[in-house]
Amino acid sequence: MDELLFHSAYEQFYTMTRTSRAFAAYCRDAFGEDFSQDGFSDVRQVARALEHVQPGNDLHLLDVGCGSGKMLAWLQKQLGGSIHGFDYSAQAIQTAKALHTGDFRVAAIGEIDYPENSFDLITAMDTLYFAPDMAAFVGQMKRWLKPGGVLFVGYQEGDVQPRTRDVSTTVLARALEQHGLAYQAEDITRETWELLRRKRACAEKHHQAFLDEGNEMWYEMLMGQTECAMEAYEAFREKMARYIFVAKKEDAA
Repeated sequence: MDELLFHSAYEQFYTMTRTSRAFAAYCRDAFGEDFSQDGFSDVRQVARALEHVQPGNDLHLLDVGCGSGKMLAWLQKQLGGSIHGFDYSAQAIQTAKALHTGDFRVAAIGEIDYPENSFDLITAMDTLYFAPDMAAFVGQMKRWLKPGGVLFVGYQEGDVQPRTRDVSTTVLARALEQHGLAYQAEDITRETWELLRRKRACAEKHHQAFLDEGNEMWYEMLMGQTECAMEAYEAFREKMARYIFVAKKEDAA
């Protein structure tokens, strides 16, 4: 798997998050919850999913690129049900299995399958741009969803995916339309700019703790990730865009 995008870096990242108190404290301050985030899974963004799924003990929740499973466990606490996740990082899945009761698998997008009509909610926060074929994977997720099931996606352009004109021109929107999945989309670009600035301030707050742990490289990573938000919002949005997509599989006739 080493040839996959950022794979070696993520193995190191999830090894670090397993023991770093500095990183956990940084996540709680920056995002509101410690999900071992290396992206933008602010708890306010994730909580939007709760508006689209009714709680129930018979629910099945799947997270694409689940990391150490902490976001899934938070969703399970709010909704009930059983949790399932996959990630290409073996270190992440090892931690997920140690922390949570659920179905966790080491796999990359395009290299895993589940039975048709399995899930009530599929989440994918900052992971779909790892798909080698977006349209094919959207079709796969549609099959995995139960009738009435919800796909909830945090999707960004301007880094891995090139910036397009607007939400309707994104690769994801075109893939959803290709598979007949009607979607709602919320532009949260300003919220993301503000989050990046908060991430930077929180990283600086915990700088000494990172140093004390010998994790200076991860502090430097956070500072590099957030440099783009130091410019004015108007300049930032010319280069970057972020959306929350919600799509629902039609109920069976």
